[in-house]
Amino acid sequence: MKTIYQALAEIEATNQIAALATIVRSKGSTPRHGTSKMLVYTDGKIIGTVGGGGLERRVHEEALKSMKDGEARYLSYNMNDPAKGDPGICGGTVEIFVEPILPKPTLLLIGAGHVGKAVAHLAKWLDFRVVIAEDRVEFCTPEHIPGGDEYLPVEMDEIAKNIQINAQTYIVMATRGADVDAVALPDLLESDAAYIGIIGSKRRWLAAASLLEERGIPEEKYVHVHSPIGLEIQAETPEEIAISILAEVLMIRNGGTGEQMKI
Repeated sequence: MKTIYQALAEIEATNQIAALATIVRSKGSTPRHGTSKMLVYTDGKIIGTVGGGGLERRVHEEALKSMKDGEARYLSYNMNDPAKGDPGICGGTVEIFVEPILPKPTLLLIGAGHVGKAVAHLAKWLDFRVVIAEDRVEFCTPEHIPGGDEYLPVEMDEIAKNIQINAQTYIVMATRGADVDAVALPDLLESDAAYIGIIGSKRRWLAAASLLEERGIPEEKYVHVHSPIGLEIQAETPEEIAISILAEVLMIRNGGTGEQMKI
């Protein structure tokens, strides 16, 4: 069986999300002591242990939460009286640090036209991992759109099957039309992507939403899609539009407001 450290290296190499729980301090009688570790995957599987039983169940729950909100946790438990809510009766105390293991954010760009090229270039400069998906094979190459970390020349309804989409994935759809968007979206909407934005006018988005409705996709599935995409800066050129789009992505990622900072 792989060690926790081997698993961490594999998680980093494959851009996965996980959480690491480490006992940083223990006093008295406890199931496990200082530096004991448990690695938790997004599907709930674990490597290692911090003590089993009720204690481990609670830590496991907090680890899953940390992967969703990206926040570390410092947990402290008494192990005295389960009747008072304690997770055990050993008699000691234990303190556990839970840290989310988050990969570099991925920008999944769907569509490799003029705007797509500019978005890929800017996203790479902003240190995103850039994955480019296109159903037109000749457009999904490093020669046509440089800077990608991965290229997916696949049909629009096959994208989600060819990339691991998680809470660190930001999807920018710069395709050639609402009909294409409606083919790609159903599977993408079932993913854990942090953001899905679609280029085009309000009218185009209404057309795509209508096609989704015809295909039986309930509105609650796509109500959080950002379309028209980007922040309003009166952008016109592909480069200006890319700035507008990535500004919105960063706003969502960093919890910003998009307002001017002028006092």
